[in-house]
Amino acid sequence: MTFETFAFQPFIYEVLNNKGFKQPTEVQQKMIPLIQKGHSVIGQSQTGSGKTHTFLLPLMDKIDPTKDQVQIVITAPSRELATQIYQAAKQIADFSNPEMRVANFVGGTDKQRQLNRLKNQQPHLVVGTPGRILDLINEQALKVHTAFAFIVDEADMTLDLGFLKEVDQIASRLPEKLQMLVFSATIPEKLRPFLKKYLENPIITEIQPKLVISENIENWLVSTKGKNTNQLIYQLLTVGHPYLAIVFANTKARVDEIASYLVDKDLKVAKIHGDITPRERKRIMRQVQNLEFQYVVATDLAARGIDIEGVSHVINAEIPDDLDFFIHRVGRTGRNNLNGTAITLYEPSQEQAIADIEKLGVVFEPREIKNGEIVTTYDRNRRQKREKSREELDPKMLAMINKKKKTVKPGYKKKMQWEIDKNNKAKRKLERRQTTRTARKNKKNSNKA
Repeated sequence: MTFETFAFQPFIYEVLNNKGFKQPTEVQQKMIPLIQKGHSVIGQSQTGSGKTHTFLLPLMDKIDPTKDQVQIVITAPSRELATQIYQAAKQIADFSNPEMRVANFVGGTDKQRQLNRLKNQQPHLVVGTPGRILDLINEQALKVHTAFAFIVDEADMTLDLGFLKEVDQIASRLPEKLQMLVFSATIPEKLRPFLKKYLENPIITEIQPKLVISENIENWLVSTKGKNTNQLIYQLLTVGHPYLAIVFANTKARVDEIASYLVDKDLKVAKIHGDITPRERKRIMRQVQNLEFQYVVATDLAARGIDIEGVSHVINAEIPDDLDFFIHRVGRTGRNNLNGTAITLYEPSQEQAIADIEKLGVVFEPREIKNGEIVTTYDRNRRQKREKSREELDPKMLAMINKKKKTVKPGYKKKMQWEIDKNNKAKRKLERRQTTRTARKNKKNSNKA
């Protein structure tokens, strides 16, 4: 399938050519036709699936720039996410003729200035955080009753951050006949009443990522047993020589603790979490992009809400309670065909959490710091694998190994090892013979064909 299949207006194809988009992603192939037909949709897909352009392209294709009224409203749970959507929408709008107006309304910006602008002119597309959009509606400055589409992006994150009430109030001000699109990485139980309230018989589209983790990322697993975790993080950062590293922790308090420790060790560290003011966070992000900081310590807000280019290393100081956040964290590195390293610290009591991550398709490589170097260490499952290997032995060999002797004759161990080697050699010979026979048979059948 190509983008031509969707029969967009010419200016949309100019945008696609400008951005170098050749072929729609899987989520775009499945959902753009549904959106074009006016269906309300719940899209469940991971970050990086091409989701933003999935709704922007078909909806902005329907905007009538000659009308001075709001036609699309989009909410995002963080200022960073809203700004990313705004920038993508602005890139599309810049190719439209007549002019298509796009506005970004987020907290931490000049509200009075926004109110003054809205008195003179309404934007065609509104994107922003739920709180600021609702403020402008309550001030009767932003008139959303004319919108034909409402998009709730990252709905599960909106719920987690406590903004669903504001989104609910915004939805109640929109026209009854409305196309509503909800995008979410997961569909938590607490989100379902909201979905049921506003979406009648929606089409649910779930896009499973082909690869949970990019092939460009090495996943290292480091045990914290008997170690000072903060010191271990410092060693990993200084021994590993990252170009740009993000250290993730589960709470603001833990972020503060790690950042303080690293600063005391004379590292220049940027800190990002919910208590950092919007203005301060914006300044920090600018400094990070300018490579004024080599190390960033952050909560999961940064994993899903901030796009930092050139991240070479990610360190999970703690395993997140929600494993979706593990995917989002690790996905900050290994982008744009660059190699990345994700390091996960774990305690022996967290074996089940590690096993659950492995079920997602993540393959861990065990590492430790030894003599000032990061080296490969023992696989934590080596005992189970050894037992499994024993189970696969010939019963005769297994009986020989398990045979209890009060006195072991000289050369008994050598004889036992020789028998095992002989048995394995015979098995390999048999497997090679079977492979050769299968190859001959396939060749013979191929010639007949």
